[in-house]
Order: sequence, then structure tokens, then C-alpha cells
Amino acid sequence: MAQQATAVRRARLGRAFGPEPRAVSGVVLLLPGGAESSDRRPSPLLAAASVRALGRRLTRAGGADGLAVHVVHYRYRGWNGGEARLASDAAWAADEVVRRYGDVPVCLAGLDMGGRAALHAGGHEAVNSVVAIAPWLPEEDVAAPPEPVKQLAGRRVLVVHGTNDERTDPELSFRLAARVKKVNREVCRFEVHSDRHRLRQHRDEVQALVEDFVMGVMFGRPLSRPVEDALAAPPPLGLRMPLASGFGTSLRRR
Repeated sequence: MAQQATAVRRARLGRAFGPEPRAVSGVVLLLPGGAESSDRRPSPLLAAASVRALGRRLTRAGGADGLAVHVVHYRYRGWNGGEARLASDAAWAADEVVRRYGDVPVCLAGLDMGGRAALHAGGHEAVNSVVAIAPWLPEEDVAAPPEPVKQLAGRRVLVVHGTNDERTDPELSFRLAARVKKVNREVCRFEVHSDRHRLRQHRDEVQALVEDFVMGVMFGRPLSRPVEDALAAPPPLGLRMPLASGFGTSLRRR
């Protein structure tokens, strides 16, 4: 009896949140979390659920400007060492945006392991910005190569991390952001004091911050004063910017 061929797994884009604009002028690719090592296929429902609120918020904020927001569905849950599968899927998704929509700017916005994927794939020629929310990063090891940063030159980068993150040490994202700052001045990092990995305590503020950043880098809207200050400040100030309670409701622009 002939062996049945193994089906080739492929990454895919979820349906755009809300009604897709008639003329797409920018795309946000939402990259959910994953696992350090796994050959299992991720659940599309769980992946979408983890980023649904952010996707809807960005769609409401940018839909009139032509923003399309998609979730990237990975082939596998695991990063799996040097294979960096989630980063490969993020890069594929940026290629798919170019195929579908043409030459439009892309923002990679990732949570947890998706944050690491966004940072790795940020060098794609279509990407103009990267958002890494509570990014999972490996412990520093002198025997292993450091996380790459040169690919982020020319991109605008936002990192957000809870100071009480129990899954991935926030100091790792600070050190990475400091290394990125050496090749790219357009980097800022916000600390969410007392919040944990899922950032549930200050979810509204985190989403307001991401919205503010994305609308600014994608469509040229004025950035809020805290984001402007964080981008302009030298390290460590701009990389340890506290996210104020109520950000987004008490926000005052220039």
C-alpha cells in the first residue's frame, strides 16, 4: 500500500477585521504568541482571540484612511530554534500583503513570541514599523548568537513590556531595545508598571498606545507627546518610559 503524502503546511492570513477598505493604503499584520518549541498546528480561533480587541481597535481608528488589519496564522506553534518558523511566516505574510495590495506600508505587531517574530521579520522591504508587546526573548547566552537588530534600521519600533512579566524577563527587551537604538534612533520602549505578561491590568492603555503609534507611523498623524518624547530621548530614558495610567483617555496632543 502506497504511503499517503504528508500535506504541506502553509501560513495564511485571516480575514481582515471589519469591512476591508476599497483602497488599501496600509496593513497591520497581527502576530499572536507561540511556543519556544512545538510541531503542533496553532488553533486559529485561539490565535484570533488573543489579538481580536487590538485588531478591532486599529480597524476603527484607521479604516477611513485605508488600513487593513489581518491576523497571521502560523504553520506551527513553535519557534523551533534556528528554524525561526514564526519569523518565516511573518515574512511570508509581508510578501502576501505586497501580492494582494501592492506597494503599501506594513506594520508588524506581535505579542509574546509573535513580538520576537515581528522584530526578526522587520527587515522585510515592505515593513516600515514594528510593535513588540511583551516580546518573548531568549535568555542571553554567550554560546549562542545574539538576537539580530541590524534589520530594524530605517524602521520605527515600539516595545511595550510589563515590569512584573512572569514569562519573559522585561530586562531582556530593554537590552534588545538598547542594541536596536545603536543602529536606529527611531526606537522607543514603554514600561507598564506592576503589570504582568498579558498586560490585562492596563489593557486599554496599551491598546491606546499601540493605536497612537500605528496611526502616526502609517498615516502621519501627530504622535502623542509621550511617544514623541520617548523617540527623542537618549537611552535609557526613551527605553524606560512609564506608560501613564489613563493613557488614551486623558491624552492631550500638541
